[in-house]
Amino acid sequence: MRRHELSEREWQLVEPHTRGRLGTGRDNRQFVNAVLYRVRTGCAWRELPERFGPWNTVARRFRRWATAGVWQALFEAVQEPDYAWVLIDSTSVKAHKAAAG
Repeated sequence: MRRHELSEREWQLVEPHTRGRLGTGRDNRQFVNAVLYRVRTGCAWRELPERFGPWNTVARRFRRWATAGVWQALFEAVQEPDYAWVLIDSTSVKAHKAAAG
């Protein structure tokens, strides 16, 4: 595994959400790694290393996934839920006047 790329464990979480998505890309893992490389390094599309394939192909595929909502769905699927907003405590609950006894 190279720097800025998904580990095997991370890919196992992401992979089910990339199947059959927009186009016939040979390797979804390579594509996702290319996007992560760009995001994590801050490089321009044109500066992607050659191992990810033609930069323009990666950029166009990224745009297709973005407009189709794939990235949003993927983000929502792999994030850990935050249950803090669901918890109820006495500071946020108002009792009816009759409950005062």
